[in-house]
Amino acid sequence: MKLLRRRFLHLAAGAAALPAASRAAPAQAYPTRPVRIIVGFAAGGGVDIIARLMGQYLSQRLGQPFVIENRPGAGTNIGTEVVVASPPDGYTLLLANAANAINATLYDNLSFNFIRDTVPVAGIIRVANVMVVNPSFPAKTVPEFIAYAKANPGKINMASGGKGDSPHMSGELFKMMTGIDMVYVPYRGLAPALTDLLGGQVQVIFGTMPASIAYVKAGKLRALAVTSATRAELLPDIPSLNVFLPGYEASQWYGIVAPKNTPPEIVEKLNREINVALADPTMKGRLADLGGAIMSGSPADFGKLLADETEKWGKVVRSANIKPD
Repeated sequence: MKLLRRRFLHLAAGAAALPAASRAAPAQAYPTRPVRIIVGFAAGGGVDIIARLMGQYLSQRLGQPFVIENRPGAGTNIGTEVVVASPPDGYTLLLANAANAINATLYDNLSFNFIRDTVPVAGIIRVANVMVVNPSFPAKTVPEFIAYAKANPGKINMASGGKGDSPHMSGELFKMMTGIDMVYVPYRGLAPALTDLLGGQVQVIFGTMPASIAYVKAGKLRALAVTSATRAELLPDIPSLNVFLPGYEASQWYGIVAPKNTPPEIVEKLNREINVALADPTMKGRLADLGGAIMSGSPADFGKLLADETEKWGKVVRSANIKPD
């Protein structure tokens, strides 16, 4: 009888372990086929470049292709919809960025809730924007710019590459925190906006670092400040805006999310491998060339960023009453 009881307990213990073993097995084997990384922008831009760098590294580490699939449109919403509607098996991922946090409030009728319908996997980098003016503009510092704007309400034109993009939102946060009145001028892309800034048709842009830095270094534009919480490595002599506006922070950021209910074991494996990539000297150098500060950490760390950014930009969108085109 004791022998039978011991045998029963042994089998019961084995059976209890089966669910845990069955959960671990897919993560150990993952990936067994190609993985898609969806990018909500056209090929060739900063988001696409970061996705391809990370995809190449993960392909080499995990032995399966990580294929970049560009699904541009609706301010990244089309690409996000693809991911949200995909099976939660780790084979469809999204290269998330600040637009996802902004769009949560900017668009009224989304078919998804970004925070609810995705699971954070890992952050990659944060990239500062840079507040640039034409060299002929009278203000040479941020305090001088604020004073000039207050003395000339509605006479400064602030441009960006389109409503709700990172440069636009950086400028709106600046307006909200300073109380100044600037006229927003949207363009179809940041390149033509910068062209008009060079020509003096607009007066200020909170431009992305990759698009703006060459003009700054050539002396064609004057950088007044960067929008990150600390100075940017690519422009070490330019102060951060929060020196003049305590609490100001606005940066573009990039990371990976997956559909909700993706197995936590797969999320953890991807997080671990992405953090290995971010510690690799070659990868760090490539990302630094884009003006990015490494943003390694746990899925929970990235999840907190997503929640905080969604709340922050929601306040700005509502305060400025911004509507998509």
